[in-house]
Amino acid sequence: MINIDDFKKIEIKVGKILSAEKIPETDKLLKLSVDLGEEMPRQIVSGISLYFPDCNTLIDKKCMFVANLEARMIRGFESQGMILAISTPDGKFSLLSPNDDIPVGTKAS
Repeated sequence: MINIDDFKKIEIKVGKILSAEKIPETDKLLKLSVDLGEEMPRQIVSGISLYFPDCNTLIDKKCMFVANLEARMIRGFESQGMILAISTPDGKFSLLSPNDDIPVGTKAS
């Protein structure tokens, strides 16, 4: 369990996926370019490829992202955040998405 002060440290923002491509020689990794309402898009690596055989379906989709996660290297690519999704043991999967009228960069509260 975490306390409310720890939870408040997590910065969740609306982001728009600008591009998505499969990372070669991996089964499930995608490299996303994401607009989080900042000066430059961020690169986010995510293990969601199995759910999106045509990763182009992700382009222009708004999703929720953890924006203040420390950057880390995944298979030689820097990941500068995390996309939020849910899945069930029986294989159901969904990205967490805001309504279309919520602007990019909006923080969850």
